[in-house]
Amino acid sequence: MALKVAIIGGTGLYENPYLEHPEEMAVETGFGRAFFYRGRYRDREIYYLARHGTGHGLPPHLVNYRANIAAIKQLGISAVIATAAVGSLRQGMPPGSMVVIDQFIDFTKSRPATFFEGGEDGVVHIDLTEPYCPVLRQALLHAGSAIEEKLVDGGCYLCTEGPRFETAAEIKMFAQWGADLVGMTNVPEAVLAREAGLCYATVALVSNFAAGISTAPLSHQEVLAEMARQKSSLDRLLVETALQIGAKRSCSCPAAAGPLK
Repeated sequence: MALKVAIIGGTGLYENPYLEHPEEMAVETGFGRAFFYRGRYRDREIYYLARHGTGHGLPPHLVNYRANIAAIKQLGISAVIATAAVGSLRQGMPPGSMVVIDQFIDFTKSRPATFFEGGEDGVVHIDLTEPYCPVLRQALLHAGSAIEEKLVDGGCYLCTEGPRFETAAEIKMFAQWGADLVGMTNVPEAVLAREAGLCYATVALVSNFAAGISTAPLSHQEVLAEMARQKSSLDRLLVETALQIGAKRSCSCPAAAGPLK
C-alpha cells in the first residue's frame, strides 16, 4: 500500500505538475468540506490541498483550517507538508529564500484555533515546545540537499490576522520579539495538525521584505510574482520531500492527538 502524504499549497501553489493522474475529490467533515487533488508520485499517494482555493478565492482569515486538517485525518494521512509565502524581517533571509521554519508566534485574533472547545468535545492542552515535526523538517532539508536546492534550517514565523499587510511599527515590534518572517496562514493550521496527531512541517518562501524594511509599498502582485518565479523549485521540493518520509517515524506528534471526532 502506498504511503499517503498531504501537501498544502499556499499562495501561488494551487496544483503540482508532478502528480500523476490527479483527480478532484471532496471530503465532508464535522467542520465543513475540504477539496483535494489526489494523485501519485512514484510510490507515494499524494493528496494536494490548495489552502486558498484554486483561484485564490479565500483570504487567510476565512480559510477553513479545521475542515482541512480534519479531512486529512479522516483520509488516514499522517504526514503533512505545507508551504507559506512570507515577508522577511531579516536581511539574511532575502526574497527568494526558502526557510524550513521551526517556531511560530501567534498574532491572529478571531480564528477558530482548536478542535476542542469544551462540552462534549472536551478540553485538550497540547505541548507546542517544538511546533513542527522534527522528522518532517529533516525530510524537507534532505530533499533540498538531494535536488541541490538551498534551504535555510530554522526560522521563527509570526502569523498575523490579515488580510491587510502589517504596519512598519508592527514589523519593528515583531523583529524585537524574535520573529524572522511574517505571514498570515500558518496558525492555526500548525496547531490543529498537532491536535490531530499529524506530523506537520512548513517550508516558507520569502516573497519580499516586510513593511518598513522594503523600500517600496507592499502588494499582493509582488508576492504572486515571486511565487511564480520559484514555483517549479517548490513543486519539485514538495514531491521529493514526500519520498523522504518513512512509514514509521520516531517523533512524538501522534501522541499529542486529542479524541478528534
